[in-house]
Formats: sequence, structure tokens, C-alpha cells
Amino acid sequence: MKQVEFASGLVEIDASVIADGLDIALPLLKEQMRAGRITSRSERGIDDDSGRYRLTFYSEHRRFRLVVDEAGAIIQRSTLNFGDSPLPKSIRRAGG
Repeated sequence: MKQVEFASGLVEIDASVIADGLDIALPLLKEQMRAGRITSRSERGIDDDSGRYRLTFYSEHRRFRLVVDEAGAIIQRSTLNFGDSPLPKSIRRAGG
């Protein structure tokens, strides 16, 4: 599997990419996703960003973001680390 793939209208991402971006072990990532402590958001680009997708993952203290093209190639990745402070609730809100 490629790191990011699109299949049947869904985005499939290699879990190790997310674990690396959030700086947590893969088994812990899976556990926290099942428990709803890691959440995500997918946005599709329009106009100048058409053909790109922004995929954002949230853990308790980090935000990990990928920008990918429609072929699944990673164009950009970034991590925002809040250290010992939890992510502000406003960072997780829709449209934020």
C-alpha cells in the first residue's frame, strides 16, 4: 500500500504515517483511535487548491497535517505540538 490512497471515495492512510506524525507508537495510535481520543478531518481543495486534500489528525497534545495530491503523493506535512498543554478545543472545531 502507498502511504495515502483514494478508494471508493474514501481516503486510506498508512497508520505508521499518522503514528510518526503524532509521535506515538503504532499500537497506541490504534488503541487511541478506537477509543475516540485521536480524531481526524479531511478537506478537499477548491479553486487554486483543486486536486489537493488536507488531512488533519488530532491527539491530546498534537495536530498532524498532511496535504496530498489526488494521486496520494504527500506534498506537505506539519506537526503542531502543544507540549504539556492539551489542544485548544477551538482547534478541533469544524471549519477551524
